[in-house]
Amino acid sequence: MMKIQRFECNMLAENCYILSDDSAECVIIDCGTYFTEERKALSDYIRNNHLKPVHLLCTHGHLDHVFGNEWIHAEFDLLPEIGRDDDYLITDLRKQARDIFGTEFPLQQLPIGRWLSDGDTITFGHHQLQTIATPGHTPGGMVFYCEEEKVAFSGDTLFRMSIGRTDFDRGSFEQMLASLQKLRRQLPPETTVYPGHGPVTNIGEEVQYNPYFK
Repeated sequence: MMKIQRFECNMLAENCYILSDDSAECVIIDCGTYFTEERKALSDYIRNNHLKPVHLLCTHGHLDHVFGNEWIHAEFDLLPEIGRDDDYLITDLRKQARDIFGTEFPLQQLPIGRWLSDGDTITFGHHQLQTIATPGHTPGGMVFYCEEEKVAFSGDTLFRMSIGRTDFDRGSFEQMLASLQKLRRQLPPETTVYPGHGPVTNIGEEVQYNPYFK
């Protein structure tokens, strides 16, 4: 059985998740840790539960979802795995900080551990995650889906009764709507969705009540 632990991070209340099972291997999704206390909480959780991080996954390349990548690399020797079409974001974080946030952040560029494509498989412990490409918020946006557990990690593609912004550079409202329909086709209604911001939801309720699915 998969255990899912959520950490709310940084000034934008971003959701970082740690997935683990009884193998003790774990996956970190969207490490947005920025403040010292956030990083300590995540590190303490991993060490107190005797976990071994084996993947650092990014649903997309926006700063609030990757603030902690450099720290994770230093702590656990992991490199980010992210959709290839978000290369323009993840390979120049300082430019992104200037363009989107209008400020400077002391961020160092990491090598990419793996460029992800639609339909890739990510294995840890006794579980597998499938990648579902969901452009719209960013061109390289990914949803990570575990069929066995019927859970999906949607980043900023799908929120509870809402969606991520599409007005950033290279965002696309039309692509976002197409990505939502793709999720509707591929994910069963009982799928629990863990978004990049805000509370948990599920596909059935979103399809029925989220206006962007209409």
